[in-house]
Amino acid sequence: MSEATEWDAVVVGAGAGGAAAAYGLCRRGLSVLLLDAGPRFDPSTDYPLTDADADTRIFPEKPGSTGKVSFAPGQALGDEPLLVSGSRGLGPVAPGGVRLMDRYHHVRGIGGTTLHFTGEAHRFHPDAMKMKTHFGVAADWPLDYAALEPYYVEAEELIGVAGPEQQGARWRSRKFPLPPHPLSYASQTLGRGAKAIGLDWQANSRAALSRPWNGRLPCNYCGGCNKGCPRGDKGSADVTFVAAAVATGRCTVRPDSPVVRIEAGSDDRVKAVLVGRPDGSLERVAGRQFVLACGAIETPRLLLASDGLANESREVGRNFMDTLFIAVGALHPEAQHGRRGLPSDAISWTYNAPDAIPGVVGGCRFYNACGEIELGGLAAFALRAIPGWGRAHAQSVRQLWGHALHVGAIGERLPNPDSFVDLDPAARDRFGMPLARIASALAESDVARLRFMAKTSHALLAASGAQRIYESYSSWDWFAPTHVFGTCRMGEDPAGSVVDAFGRSHRWRNLWIADASVFPSAGGGEAPSLTIQALALRTAERIRSA
Repeated sequence: MSEATEWDAVVVGAGAGGAAAAYGLCRRGLSVLLLDAGPRFDPSTDYPLTDADADTRIFPEKPGSTGKVSFAPGQALGDEPLLVSGSRGLGPVAPGGVRLMDRYHHVRGIGGTTLHFTGEAHRFHPDAMKMKTHFGVAADWPLDYAALEPYYVEAEELIGVAGPEQQGARWRSRKFPLPPHPLSYASQTLGRGAKAIGLDWQANSRAALSRPWNGRLPCNYCGGCNKGCPRGDKGSADVTFVAAAVATGRCTVRPDSPVVRIEAGSDDRVKAVLVGRPDGSLERVAGRQFVLACGAIETPRLLLASDGLANESREVGRNFMDTLFIAVGALHPEAQHGRRGLPSDAISWTYNAPDAIPGVVGGCRFYNACGEIELGGLAAFALRAIPGWGRAHAQSVRQLWGHALHVGAIGERLPNPDSFVDLDPAARDRFGMPLARIASALAESDVARLRFMAKTSHALLAASGAQRIYESYSSWDWFAPTHVFGTCRMGEDPAGSVVDAFGRSHRWRNLWIADASVFPSAGGGEAPSLTIQALALRTAERIRSA
């Protein structure tokens, strides 16, 4: 084991939170080592959207870019026909009567899951930050929207977020840096349906450039956001916060550097992290401040594997939340060209507030899911939407290709005692570190919210002129989240939380967390990356003055 020079700050994880924290620290004069377990991705070579088989590809996997997790058994399912996941062509996803614990969608690497994300850039609804006080569920954030607003502005400016003039309760001290993107043909069709059933419908706020910004090209509307952006117009963390941190001359970025243990001292201060090398040996990296930004699965895993560090409250790994989702696809009599344009370009916030859904606490939002449902390729359409084979099947595919219309919904997930992250008692990685084990169970209130989301999605498609539902997917029977939260909750009371309002451990004076694990509540469907980045910038400012 060798030891490197001590850094002002060591940041573990180069996704949304770690990249923003590194930038915030560097711009305040600190030397930063930014570590990530995964590789670098080169947009120009790793995301070849012009190749002949591009339609059949998903986001590329490279060695080390996907971490391993295990799952507790899925919960038994009742009778919810509207929530069953599957398609006409491929059948049900979970036919066994038990929720399928499939996978946790994430990317290890410089940029983290923002490399793969759609690029929605949302601020939290102010009321969603006080769920305990106002609604008696989840927990309150130990800060309010006003405290976070200046950091939202800073993040949006660096990224180059494009958005509309207003977004309801999310008041702004400054306009979005860029104007909203034009709505695609499919979004315009859905907009007419939304108006007919009383849903507001507006341009979504997107971390994709509608105009040139800081030397980056504007979006060309290829629709490939989830497969990796080769142009750099999508505001993933690698081309925004990491690039800005490196430009200060004070940030060193190290990919392929998994942290396997945190070394604590006897003075309530962390001394170093142990980093795994390709040959299986360990390197000791010392620092003055340590920021964990590994996400709501890997951050609690690392703390628990480090003899339960920062777990004085016994809350590390508890309060796990994964956003509820619905995606419904139908065929429209007119061609919708849903694969064209910017994915998730339009959104409805009508039911986003925590008290907006009748009889259910916790909100949701609806959006155009045509580009995000991974149906851009002819092969996927033929398999999922049009059952059959032979000449008749080929003729139907030719007639209906381009007629798909998709609505997506994402909703609040409330914490419960049966949803948590702990360490697998048997499975370990190549360094001997136990894998994270995920347990997720939906409460009746979550299922009620999903029912509302499904019924409204069906109503929106019908009002938009779609005539035949051919697929539907939901988190009721299929665990495959992209957004996860809550396993190192922030709060004012050390007995009921892991970190304070600035992300600092209640006990360990130089240990900070800057990812979605600190969220006390999940929000009413907001994409979390912008809030993670705003919190990380706020944490970095606090570290500088600590």
